[in-house]
Amino acid sequence: MNATRDGWLAHPTDAERREARRAEVVSALEGVLPRDLILSQREDTQPFECDGLTAYRAQPLVVVLPETEEQVVAILRTCKTLGAPVVARGAGTGLSGGALPHEMGVLLSLARFNRIVRVDPVSCTAVVQCGVRNAAISEAAATYGLYYAPDPSSQIACTIGGNVAENSGGVHCLKYGLTLQNVMKVRGYTIQGEAIEFGSEALDVPGLDLLGVVVGSEGMLAVTLEVTVKLIPNRPLKYLQRKSARGLAEALV
Repeated sequence: MNATRDGWLAHPTDAERREARRAEVVSALEGVLPRDLILSQREDTQPFECDGLTAYRAQPLVVVLPETEEQVVAILRTCKTLGAPVVARGAGTGLSGGALPHEMGVLLSLARFNRIVRVDPVSCTAVVQCGVRNAAISEAAATYGLYYAPDPSSQIACTIGGNVAENSGGVHCLKYGLTLQNVMKVRGYTIQGEAIEFGSEALDVPGLDLLGVVVGSEGMLAVTLEVTVKLIPNRPLKYLQRKSARGLAEALV
């Protein structure tokens, strides 16, 4: 509390409490991240105030831009210690408000995790980081005559991590299923910074299949950093030729 000129004690305003909390969180994060990966000024955090559902907006207390898994783990553990909420964000194209920040929390941007680890044409799978664009998976697999089936309307911009969070579909989902049916394994970290895996790259594994728990959970269970997806062979092109003939013999030539 602050003393007034009349000697009375005044409670700090919401804005003052928010600024004090911001300073506390930034100070703690500076111990695990380079300062240029921490955004705390309003003009820097404003672009992250909403996703594709622009009717709802909230200014995050702090935005962090980690570049390595070790930094993500350090951020999660620091926020856990501080009791600061963490919201993970991919490309921010979703229409459900799944990436809406918490006003007193940290927004974890995973845009820099955009590497395709490998494409395996033999097993028809690909291992990608969470920030890889949906369309980029098919572009990388096209060399081998393969593609990734789920194709939401925002596929040129949306990321596979966001697809996992929302269980995205697309026009091909009627035949090939949603993200859940096209993902084999999800690897990430809990808020405690503990590594966790859902699913397997094997075709059949013992035990409970928990992929359905994490896919579509909007990041509430873990922060997804790496995904193993199934790839589908491209269908061969078929052409129809129209030809006129005076008789059957001529048509068969």
